[in-house]
Formats: sequence, structure tokens, C-alpha cells
Amino acid sequence: MAESAHPAPFDLITMGRIGVDIYPLQTGVPLSQVETFGKFLGGSAANVAVAAARLGRSTAVITRTGRDPFGTYLHQALTGFGVDDRWVTPVDGLPTPVTFCEIFPPDDFPLYFYRRPKAPDLEIHPGELDLDAIRAARIFWITGTGLSEEPSRTATLTALEARARQGATVFDLDWRPMFWTDPGLARRHYAEALRHTTVAVGNLDECEIATGLRDPHACARALLDAGVELAVVKQGPKGVLAVHRDGATAEVPPVPVDVVNGLGAGDAFGGALCHGLLSGWDLERTMRYGNAAGALVASRLACSSAMPTGSEVEDLLAHG
Repeated sequence: MAESAHPAPFDLITMGRIGVDIYPLQTGVPLSQVETFGKFLGGSAANVAVAAARLGRSTAVITRTGRDPFGTYLHQALTGFGVDDRWVTPVDGLPTPVTFCEIFPPDDFPLYFYRRPKAPDLEIHPGELDLDAIRAARIFWITGTGLSEEPSRTATLTALEARARQGATVFDLDWRPMFWTDPGLARRHYAEALRHTTVAVGNLDECEIATGLRDPHACARALLDAGVELAVVKQGPKGVLAVHRDGATAEVPPVPVDVVNGLGAGDAFGGALCHGLLSGWDLERTMRYGNAAGALVASRLACSSAMPTGSEVEDLLAHG
């Protein structure tokens, strides 16, 4: 098992999906007719680490790539964003995933995932984990996709058990049904992960997979009953609801912007949520900050490279 050589605990370690996003440089055009594309770092776990790093936090990601030029690019992109890549290693025989999207603002952004025969980020093995670093991190972040296949599922649960709810342990519900060979198994594995986490974050579809409920307040209560201390339910145009076990509640409207590409807004929210938790802010301030970070990314074409700085978020909150 690898030993951590970092002199101080990371503010945030994420574990899960990474890949290359291939985005059209033309909006409102079907993918079949797009002629020019841009290449960007993608994947929810990687994007959240980038988002927090842009806000000044020390971050690292645990994931896997292919041993190919796209894998090399992802290392370069992570380090360029200030994210530690020591636990990003290649898997022989599996290509680095790529994801294409179509961009039809304000609310239609179809995704096309190329993760076959298997995504390398699902080949994280329990014995490869630096459990000391995971325990020491101020926040540890895992995703629903990491539970979709073995050995990633066991590795994710092993990391959660080793962490034993120290500090903030965040479960990004991250529901992608196409990644599950049997989506019917998801709720059982989600329930197991929820027992080991202190914060759950998801939109209504993701909360429904975890709880069987769709009303936002009912979802939040069910997530608290499942073991977390803070439930965050993202409601799209209705904003975000956050409910803490101690009784604190915040329901915050979205920040209005002209949407260019809605993809990545949730990951920006996640990085800002971590920043707020690390800063010790109250629920309402944290949710407003997260909404503003997400809005800024939604107003831009890319995901990872669009993640805002703290001054950009504060400026939007102050001036709109």
C-alpha cells in the first residue's frame, strides 16, 4: 500500500471519474454537423477537484486513465490547474474515456460517453489506496459512478470505511444509469455508502435513486435518516435546498445568467460547497456561493477551464 509523502493533509481528495471532454465550438448545431471541437479535462471527480483548487484549496484526485496520449493530456491539465496527480495512474489495455456533447442553450446538453470496454477509473483497486492520506484529508469526496462496477465499488467502500466519517465525507450521488449493468442494484450500494458519509449532494433524479422519493424536503429527510449530517438537494431552476441534522435549513434561488453550457455547473457547485465547508460558513452563505459558482460555469462554454476564482464568485454575488 502506498504511503502519503505530502507534508500536510489535503483540503480535498476526490475519487472517481475522469476523462477528456470533446465539446463543440459551435452552439445550437447537431453533433453530426459540428466541424470544430475543443478538448478539455472532464469527469465529475476531476472537475470538483479543479473547482476547489481555483478557490485556493489544496486538492488531489484518485483515479485512473489509459496509457495513451489522452491520459498524458489529463495529467498535464490537472497539474496546470494546481491539482495533485500522484494518485492518477494508467491502466494497460483500456483507453482514456472521451465524452462528446451537443450544446443547445438554455437547457439541452446531450452527452455521449465513450467508456468501453471499461473505463480505467473503474479499475481502482482497494490495495492501491493511500488510506492514511484519505483519513487525513479535510474533505473526502466520492461519487455514485464509483459504485457502479468492481473493483471501484469495493475500493470506494474501503476508503469510506477507513475514513470512518472523520471530517467531512461527501457522497456526490452522481447518477448515470448507462454506467450500471444493473441499475436496480444502485439503491442498495448507495445506502451502504450513505452510512459512511456526512454530506450527500444530488439533483432530484439522483436523490430519487438514493431514497425512492422525489419531493425535495422528503428527499432531504430521507438522506438524513440514511446517516448523513447534511443533505443538499439541487432543484435546477428552483435553486438548492440544504438541510442539516441540527435543524438548520437553507433554500436558495439560483443566480440568473445567460446559459451557454449547463454542463459542469454542478461540479463548480461541488467545489464551492467544499470551500464553504472548509471556511466554516453557515448554510445559506455556502449555498449562495455554490449557486454563484455554478452560474458562472453555466455562462461559459467549457467545464474545468471555466471554473471560477473566488474573486469572480464574490463579484457575481455583489453585482450580479
